[in-house]
Amino acid sequence: MNKNYLLILICLLFFSLGHAQDLLKFSLKGKISNAIDSTAIDGTTLLNLTTIDGTVSDKNGLFEIDTQENDTILISHIGFESIKLKITRDLSKGTELDIQLHPKIEQLEEVRVHKLIGVLEIDIKNVPKDKYNRVHINGLPQTYEIRKNNSSVSSLSVGKALTNPVDFVYNLFGKKPKKLRDLKELKEKDATREILTNRFDREIILDYLQMDLNELTEVLSECNYSTFFIQKATDLQLIEAVLECYENHKAIKKGSTSKELKNN
Repeated sequence: MNKNYLLILICLLFFSLGHAQDLLKFSLKGKISNAIDSTAIDGTTLLNLTTIDGTVSDKNGLFEIDTQENDTILISHIGFESIKLKITRDLSKGTELDIQLHPKIEQLEEVRVHKLIGVLEIDIKNVPKDKYNRVHINGLPQTYEIRKNNSSVSSLSVGKALTNPVDFVYNLFGKKPKKLRDLKELKEKDATREILTNRFDREIILDYLQMDLNELTEVLSECNYSTFFIQKATDLQLIEAVLECYENHKAIKKGSTSKELKNN
């Protein structure tokens, strides 16, 4: 009986290895532009969420990034709606991507304009929202994901994190160590370090932690980081702060008083 189980496991292993070898690797090229006026957008971040590699578009909006079939690319720029692009085999056929980003619309509950003669009330929720595809690939099917807000899920998770919000990060990394490895890679790789050093929008770290900004602020506040630091620090500094917070909390759990984050 045990031999049969062993044989099955070996077969599954060879199947998985063979499938992984079949995944196609290729360089993805294209241009990032504004969907409103088609002008090029330079400095757009393209982050491979699978391999933790990244790049930015140049002054002409052009980019090139190494990918593999089934990877997911986060495309983001301050002031624009972010998208997630799922890499498929079709994208390897040499067609350059024409990616159009739409400006973010501030989500206001209600706007009131007061004048001398009466009140004009505008409910922003009734304003039609843009429904056009963010990514256009000539001759190929549309393949993209719009980044979703996970605040409702993460709020529930944090609410269960005992009385200390730091426990949420500690438990998150404990149950999903890949998230910890990914954050460490983000801060250690030269390409992503450069990207994070010039970003202040918190989108990447919030995406990895599945938290919203209020929850991240609460966690860092519990770790004795000042409000000024939380607001003014770069994304790279915040990632380092979260990792140090986790390491110190882990040391406390094990009976120590504090543990410095190792710089590899």
